[in-house]
Amino acid sequence: MTGLAAALVAAVVGALVGLAADLLSTRWPEHEPDYRRRWPDWRTLVVPLIGAGVGVGLVMRWSEPRDLTILGIYVAVLVVLLAIDLDQRLLPDILTLPLIVFSGAVLALDWSPLLADKSLGQVSGVAAGLGAPAFLLVTDRVLRGQLGLGDVKLAVGIGLMSGIALTFAGLLIASVIFSAVLVALMAARRIGLKTAVPFGPMLILGAFAAALLG
Repeated sequence: MTGLAAALVAAVVGALVGLAADLLSTRWPEHEPDYRRRWPDWRTLVVPLIGAGVGVGLVMRWSEPRDLTILGIYVAVLVVLLAIDLDQRLLPDILTLPLIVFSGAVLALDWSPLLADKSLGQVSGVAAGLGAPAFLLVTDRVLRGQLGLGDVKLAVGIGLMSGIALTFAGLLIASVIFSAVLVALMAARRIGLKTAVPFGPMLILGAFAAALLG
């Protein structure tokens, strides 16, 4: 398969995963009794576009089947978490905890495409798996933010897969993008200074950036 064909296939698969994830988020986990199911809206466009973009990025960056399989599973779970968090401001344990197990197993086997060819890659993964959530908890308490336990568990899985350097590089890139989006939304008066904003999407965007940086 040529590079262009692989990119097209990855774009379609990523978009379909994103679309399915957005549809799933309107039905699961169970919503409040007064929830009025929405479909479609801006999330129906954004999540598939992100899925397609990351899918293309993966096949352009990685070529080994094992690497693509591992990162494909990892990214697919993150896309589902992104859709759910955007819809419900929730990161369910049924996804974040298996993601920790998956990332930990990949790290233990030294199969992480992001760390396998680096000296002390496994040490970096363990350090990030412990350090990233600790850092987020400390900064959240200092800044009096609204970090949830789901965000903390997600940070563990991302850290184990990405290692210290890529985790924080990804978060830096994601924070710039996220800040720009928030400023645009405030300028459009879609949100205010006191609007509660989920933190999970920034973590997930950071994980995507780390996977593409490699």
